[in-house]
Amino acid sequence: MLQKAIPILASLNAAETIQFYTEKLNFILVANWDGYVIFNRDEITIHLWPTDDPEVPKNTGCYINVTEVDMLYAEYTPQGVVHPNGKLKNMPWKRRQFSILDNNGNIIHFGEDISGEA
Repeated sequence: MLQKAIPILASLNAAETIQFYTEKLNFILVANWDGYVIFNRDEITIHLWPTDDPEVPKNTGCYINVTEVDMLYAEYTPQGVVHPNGKLKNMPWKRRQFSILDNNGNIIHFGEDISGEA
């Protein structure tokens, strides 16, 4: 029954968010309705709604399942977006993951299933 979830994060500035997601994360801008922006990359869609409250994105985030997490980490590291405490590592819950902070303060975790590894 359930097929896919789409995170809806907070954006403090649509223009800066568009620049960040397209230039640093290589997402494609799909729509911008008065600051409500939608991005796609591969099979992932992310929505961001406008807010003036900088505390909101500090308490918002999402987890994105990926393949080739090491390759994605290598792509994002030079962009300076990897969270200082979110370096790439194997987690006890059988995920290899890293985390970034977007320009608004939302945390996004990218993780790959490693449960089949010895």
